[in-house]
Formats: sequence, structure tokens, C-alpha cells
Amino acid sequence: MIVDRLNVAIVQANLLWEQTQGNMQRLASLLDTIEGKPHIVVLPEMFTTGFSMNAESLAEEPMGNTFKWMAHEAKSRGYAICGSYIVTEKGKYYNRFHFVTPQGEYYHYDKRHLFTFANENLKYTPGKERLVFEYLGWRILPQICYDVRFPVWSRSRNDYDLMINVANFPGARRDIWTTLVRARAIENQCFMVASNRVGTDGLGIYYTGDSLLIGSAGQIVADILPGAEGVVQGEFCLSELKAFRKSFPVLNDADGFALNKVD
Repeated sequence: MIVDRLNVAIVQANLLWEQTQGNMQRLASLLDTIEGKPHIVVLPEMFTTGFSMNAESLAEEPMGNTFKWMAHEAKSRGYAICGSYIVTEKGKYYNRFHFVTPQGEYYHYDKRHLFTFANENLKYTPGKERLVFEYLGWRILPQICYDVRFPVWSRSRNDYDLMINVANFPGARRDIWTTLVRARAIENQCFMVASNRVGTDGLGIYYTGDSLLIGSAGQIVADILPGAEGVVQGEFCLSELKAFRKSFPVLNDADGFALNKVD
């Protein structure tokens, strides 16, 4: 099935520090407040724990409790759910984005750019592959937080329509966050879903959220009050995106490049 008008909701949550079950309950309550029936619901980065380096205690198997919770919520509510959480696989830890559909299909992406300033690189293993997958006729590129600072990694090859970035981006850099997510939409002529958390984490870091739905010319389609827990919801139109790209085909003039293989 192809959907021309894609309804997307972001859950901007005040995450509990390292409390997986508590966050699932809180997020389920916020999911109850969503109006209508969106096609995709986007949660923040590390939505069951907050941005924790305590991987040894918090990591789950790839198809563990959080995945099962996502699959249950997606099936029972009738929309796809995505976000990242801590996964262990073959003795390594990953900050892994999962996208789970109501039909039980799923895709995952491991965060490529680990936040060295918080020693994320000492706890987690970077992802090796950029991912583009298709859902309801939309080509989707997932990214996680710090990835947004690296435009080569997210550069469009005319191969995606929607970028989703799930984050724990601190309030101290909120202007940087909003500028970067709009820039990624503009330079790639894509729609952008920028999902961030609110509240103060267990390390005393404060988050303002500033979750946004952004149009392909950088315009704000929908937003939510900074610091507020809640849902921001809006709609993107695929045929309008295609018409915009056809009338102003800047990607045809983009420079060619190749990414080095990650070992």
C-alpha cells in the first residue's frame, strides 16, 4: 500500500532515569493521548532508559522486552512505532534504532556517530551501515541524535523521502539542534522528523525537547512547546515533495562521493 499523505506523531517524553518498565508505562499513557490514527509514531533516543552509559546493566537482547513492547503497541494500536534503546549482541553494545510495523515487520539501524564527549564510544559499538527502508511507499532514512552533525552520512543520493532523527539533545544546545535538523531537511530536499526528550536526566542534564516536523524547504510543519511533555503531530505529502524536487532539482547537481568502509 502507498500512502500519499503520511501522518506522523512524535512523543516528547520526560524519561525516567534507567527505569525501563516505568518508561514503557509512561510512554503508553502518552500514546493514549494521540488523536486520530497516525501512520508512524516516533519516540526519543534510548526511550526506556535515558541517555545512559550503563550498558552492562541495561542492555537487552535484540528481540527482548522492549522490542516485544514495541511490537505489541504497534499491532494493538495499528501504527508503526520507532525509537532507539540499548541492545547487546555478540558481546557488544549498540544504541539501536528499531522501527516496528503493525504487521510485525521491523528494521534496525545502529548509531554511527557515537557521542565521544559523553564517552559513548567507550561503551557502545558504532554502526557500520547507513540504512534506507521503505514503508507505505515512503523511503525512510533513520538517524540517531549526534548523527545530525555529520551531513555526509545523511546526504541524499535521491534515495529517501523522510529522515527520522531520534535524540537526547540537551537544552544547552537547543538552537544548534533546531538549526541542524532544518538544515538536513533543506539540503536533502526531504521531510524531517526530529524527536527529542524533555526533563532532567540522572546526570543533571536538562532537555527542552524542541521536537519538530519539518518540511522539505525547512519550514516548520508542526512543533510543541519547549519543555512540555506531550505529542506533536502533523502530515507530509509525498506527491508535493516529488513536485518540489522536479521543479527545483538541486540534488541533480550534488557532488559525488564515497564513504570509507567501517571495520
